Amino acid sequence: MALPKVYVTQRILKEGMDLLNGHVDYKMWRGEGAPDRATLLREVQDVEGLLSMPANAIDDELFSHAPKLKVVSQHAVGFDNIDIEAAKRHGIMICNTPDVLTDATADLAFTLLLAAARRLVECSEYLRRGQWTTWYPDMWLGMDTAGKKLGIVGFGQIGQAVARRAKGFGMSICYYNPSAKPAAEKELGAQRVSLDELLQMSDYVTLHCPLKDETRSLIGERELRMMKPTAILVNTSRGLVVDQKALCKALSEKWIWAAGLDVFAKEPVPLDEPLLTLPNVTVMPHMGSATYDSRGGMSRLAAQNLIDALEGRQPLYVVNP
Repeated sequence: MALPKVYVTQRILKEGMDLLNGHVDYKMWRGEGAPDRATLLREVQDVEGLLSMPANAIDDELFSHAPKLKVVSQHAVGFDNIDIEAAKRHGIMICNTPDVLTDATADLAFTLLLAAARRLVECSEYLRRGQWTTWYPDMWLGMDTAGKKLGIVGFGQIGQAVARRAKGFGMSICYYNPSAKPAAEKELGAQRVSLDELLQMSDYVTLHCPLKDETRSLIGERELRMMKPTAILVNTSRGLVVDQKALCKALSEKWIWAAGLDVFAKEPVPLDEPLLTLPNVTVMPHMGSATYDSRGGMSRLAAQNLIDALEGRQPLYVVNP
């Protein structure tokens, strides 16, 4: 019996490829970045499964070009690049890879928080330029974490993992989330508040909400003006959760003290992006889950979700059951 045909839109780790071997007949894009739109539409014409990445739009047009498609297995926890309603209309299962990247993403969020607070990048560049020739008490002063309040927007698995790290640093925790999390509140001593209250009281604000209509530009000029002038904003969720123009203005005009960003409205971020010119912005190229364990686990889970769906089993993680 012929194996089901699958297209993999970007290179995955060996852990995923080893699983696919023998279960599916797969073709994988091996170029740099993601395939262009024409290539993607051509490659899906005869496939039953698609292992996708956030870089490609998976929409009604693509589904119309793929009459045999049964399942899209996303190599990510987020799926804002996929039109879920269109998938439902075409009877296509959508899977994702939560949980395996929780700790890696929480680690990076807290790394950005600390790096922005202690001006790590600025200090490193100062040293490398050979400008460190003396020492004085008010040199490169940063912000403390102990005794400060962390506001977490989106209190799912990643948000709660960040809270555990913050608790170890002696921070108090408040959160904004559509639903209450009483077990996490008890464990972490976290207080549920409104978004406005969180912005006004927090010394650090970290974003961990999915990109949906209601979270697009959730943090704009109004919200940034509510924050303390000593506050730091961290975003490892999706770039479009923040109004980048408003953030640039807030940082330039010192409404807030600094930002740590792993995500941008357009990725890869253009080099003429004004945020990249600001010394109080610490940036990463969307590396939240970029550890060997995490990315290997994502590749393995994305492959297993795909195989389970194609072989008639219920995958572990289905977005549209």
